[in-house]
Amino acid sequence: MLRAKIVSTGSFLPSRVLTNEDLSCMVDTSNEWIMDRTGISERRLADPDKAASDLAYEASKRALKDAGIKASELSMIIVATISGDMPLPATACLLQKRLNAKNACAFDINAACSGFIYALSISDAFIRSGMHKNILVVGAEILSRFTDWQDRSTCVIFGDGAGAAVLVPHSGKSGILSTHLYSDGNLWDLIQIPAGGSLKPASDETVKGRMHYIKMRGNETFKVAVKTLGNLVEDTLRANNLLPSQLDLLIPHQANNRIIQAVASRLGISMDKVMVNINKYGNTSAASVPIALDEAVRSDRISKGSHILLEAFGGGLTWASALIRW
Repeated sequence: MLRAKIVSTGSFLPSRVLTNEDLSCMVDTSNEWIMDRTGISERRLADPDKAASDLAYEASKRALKDAGIKASELSMIIVATISGDMPLPATACLLQKRLNAKNACAFDINAACSGFIYALSISDAFIRSGMHKNILVVGAEILSRFTDWQDRSTCVIFGDGAGAAVLVPHSGKSGILSTHLYSDGNLWDLIQIPAGGSLKPASDETVKGRMHYIKMRGNETFKVAVKTLGNLVEDTLRANNLLPSQLDLLIPHQANNRIIQAVASRLGISMDKVMVNINKYGNTSAASVPIALDEAVRSDRISKGSHILLEAFGGGLTWASALIRW
């Protein structure tokens, strides 16, 4: 049966590092407070003159090079982001221009932290249908531009980065086995950027009210995330007749180390089977899963035949998973 297979990955992290000690000079916080609540010790920040498409471009170049595929051979580019270069046009179109991928259609999706897995699912469907062949999927974020550096509850969490993957048709046993996408708009207000859209366009009032920054109800989000992600992983494994013990690597969205540990504990999965890099990069939203996937590939934590499960949870609310046989 034809399915999509990830043949290469790539990632890019800005060089500028913001440590917990740096943050303690900016807001009332400390390294101990941040580590205890999030597991984050540092995060990366993009240079002021860089945009999401710049980070996406660097990650994409690496993925294309490793795939041995020219940009002109791509038939589709999907960029998952909530921090695109501008409202119009899509960041994917700017990336297409930069790569000179003249034969690809290009568009963005917004599913917050679940965006990369949503994009994988879309790509898998197009490849299974036979409509598209070589697809570039990217998660790219510059969340530092939407972070309120006066709000200690959120400014300690977010970072910048990009990750990419190249997908091609495959008729063997490896590839994306299944994807599972969910959302609950009733919980939209748990994670949001209140202004900047058609509901509340930019104005003196929205700027003074600091409404263009990420707002999050952390405690409520934590409770929903642990329950939802645990059910998600169980349902995904059940749909593929697998037990948690048969999973070789769990790659979760890097939102909070306590959430990652709680989900692993509930499922009885040892932490040595869980990819964790939140300590270095913080929460990079849609870029989180592809960055972690690329690190897992390049550190030889994934081998041929491995069962890999990607899962994420984000604003919307959205949550998603993808089970892959490598």
